[in-house]
Amino acid sequence: METLGLLFFVFVLAIFLGFELISKVPSQLHTPLMSGSNAISGITIVGALLVAGKADGVVLTVLGVLAVALAMINVVGGYLVTDRMLAMFKARGKNS
Repeated sequence: METLGLLFFVFVLAIFLGFELISKVPSQLHTPLMSGSNAISGITIVGALLVAGKADGVVLTVLGVLAVALAMINVVGGYLVTDRMLAMFKARGKNS
C-alpha cells in the first residue's frame, strides 16, 4: 500500500510540474519541444511492446495492447501536429 501511495504522489507531482512547465514555454518553442517529446514517446512504444510481449494473462495482454495503441496515437498525432505547424511557418516565409 505504501508503494501505491508513493506512485500516486509522484503522479500528482508530475501533473503539477508538467502544467507549470508547459504554461511557461513561449509559443516559438512549442514546435521543437513537440518534436523532442515525440521522440521520447517512441521510447514509450518500445516499452509498451515489451510489456505486451511478456504478458502472462489475458488482462495483461489487453492492457499491453492498449498501451501500444495509445502510445502510437500519441506519436502519430504529435508528428501530424508538428508537420502542420512547420507547414504554416513555411507558407508564411514564402509569401513575404
